[in-house]
Amino acid sequence: MSVSKTQIPPPIYLVSGSSGASGEQIIETVLAQFPKIQVPIVKKTHIRSREQVKKVIAKASKTGGTLVHTLVDPALRKALILQGKKQNLVTIDLMGDLLDRLADVLGCPPKGKPGLYRKLRKEYFDRISAIEFTIAHDDGQRVDDLSSADIVLIGVSRSGKTPLSMYLAVHGWKVANIPLIREVAPPPHLFRIHRSRVIGLSISYEDLMMHRKMRQAQMGPSGPLK
Repeated sequence: MSVSKTQIPPPIYLVSGSSGASGEQIIETVLAQFPKIQVPIVKKTHIRSREQVKKVIAKASKTGGTLVHTLVDPALRKALILQGKKQNLVTIDLMGDLLDRLADVLGCPPKGKPGLYRKLRKEYFDRISAIEFTIAHDDGQRVDDLSSADIVLIGVSRSGKTPLSMYLAVHGWKVANIPLIREVAPPPHLFRIHRSRVIGLSISYEDLMMHRKMRQAQMGPSGPLK
């Protein structure tokens, strides 16, 4: 069955016992080969029971969707495949064949516990999460979410807030930074978080003017220095 450019194709249902990150990356990689078609992805994560499997099957059968799963629990994986066949749904197993093969080669069964990869690499994923948070909260963005930051940096423009924020993020700290602008009041959300998490950056007048002149030279003349 082909889909015209004006039709919305049936969704892909990603079924996972954990966050679904690995399966989502594979699906996105495959969909990149069809750049002109927007295929909906419906994530069904933290699937841990047969009842949850039944609900996913029921929803997918109504839309004619494709089931892509990364379940490592053998009982749930088997239940999903069998129930999918009963509903004439296509199920694509991203984990099962490799798990079975390794179990034969290594002579021991897999643990069958979802989320073990993220647990083993928790420090790495925490660091990635901190970097993503810091980028999203750079230069006064998303001030309504300051309470989620580990550190909030404040200071005038060109005082080094962004590079310091990224340095701290690489070490796992979620950092937001807010510029202080003359005659513009700081956001009220700033005063709702504990002061121990707020750090002010200072810079000498001479250094500040030097950085701002360098910045202006790079960007071209656009008005007086602020």
